[in-house]
Amino acid sequence: MIASPAKPILDLRVSVTDRCPLRCRYCRPAAGVPVRPRADLLRFEEIAAFVCQLQRSYDVRKVRLTGGEPLARAGLPELVRRLAGLGVPDLALTTNGQWLAAQAPELRAAGLRRVNVSLDSLEPRVFKRLSRGGELARTLAGIAAALAQGLRPVKLNMLVLRGVNADEVNDVAAYALDSGCEVRFLELMPIGLSAAQFARWFVAADTVRDMLARDYRLTPLPIEAGTTSRMYRVRDARGRIGRIGFIAPGTHAFCRPCRRLRLTADGQLVGCLARQDESANIRPLLKSPAAWPAGGGDELVARVLGRRSGRRFDRCAAMVAVGG
Repeated sequence: MIASPAKPILDLRVSVTDRCPLRCRYCRPAAGVPVRPRADLLRFEEIAAFVCQLQRSYDVRKVRLTGGEPLARAGLPELVRRLAGLGVPDLALTTNGQWLAAQAPELRAAGLRRVNVSLDSLEPRVFKRLSRGGELARTLAGIAAALAQGLRPVKLNMLVLRGVNADEVNDVAAYALDSGCEVRFLELMPIGLSAAQFARWFVAADTVRDMLARDYRLTPLPIEAGTTSRMYRVRDARGRIGRIGFIAPGTHAFCRPCRRLRLTADGQLVGCLARQDESANIRPLLKSPAAWPAGGGDELVARVLGRRSGRRFDRCAAMVAVGG
C-alpha cells in the first residue's frame, strides 16, 4: 500500500477584532485608529469554515486567536468550541490579559489549550505608561487565572525597548521562573507605529541574552521546525529551571522556516506581518462556500504564503489592524 504524502504544516493566526482597550505605544497611536463596524467582522461560522477548508490540504497544527484584544469579541468561547470540534491540536489565544481572569474558566471549558500574555513591564507605572492605561495587577491576575485553569504553557511576551523597559529583562525572567511560565523576549520591528521610534527603542536579541547571562545559565535547546523563537533552557543560582526564548526578526530572521498564515478580522489573508504586499480578500469565498476553489484553495494560500520570503519591513498599517 502506498502511503499518502504528508500534508504541508501550517500555523494560522486569526484576528477576531481590531478593538482593544489599550493603546500600547508601539501598536496604536494615542488617538486610536478607526475600527471596523462589527457587521464587517467575520462571523464565527465563517472562521471555522475557513479552518475546515485549510485542513483538507494542510496539516493545521496551530490556530491562535488574536486581535486587537480577542477578549473584546463577544461570545469568543463559541468560536473556541467550534475550532476545538475541528480537532485543532494547539488552540491558543494571545491577549494583554486585562480581561483574562474573568474569562479563563469559560475559555478552558470551551477547549482552549493555552495562552500567550503580553507582559512588557513589572513596574505598574511603566506598564500603565507604555500601554496608555493598562493595569498591571489585572494582567498578573489573568496570568494566575490561566495557570489555575491549566492553560499551559502560559507564554509571556516581552517587547524589549531601550530606555523604556530594557532594565527589567532579568526581573521578567525571574517572574516567569517563579510563576511557572515561559517567556519570550521580542525584538522591535520597524513597521507601523514603531517605525518612527525604531532607532531609539531597538534592542537586539543578542544584547538581551547577554543581560540575562549575568544572572542565569542559558543552554540552547534543539530548534523546532517552523518555529520563530530560539529557545533556551535557563537555570538560576537557586537551581530553578525554566525555558526562555528570543524572537529576533531583525537580527536572526526566520523567514525561510516560517509557516504562519494570518486571517484578519474582515477576511484578508496575509502571509507576512512585516510586509505591505496586497493581501488576498477571501471573504466572498467564506460567504459562498460553493465558490471555494477545488483542492481547498491551494493556489490562493500558496500565493499568499509566498509573500513571506525575503526579509523586508515595509508595513505601514497599525499592527492592531493586521493581527499579531
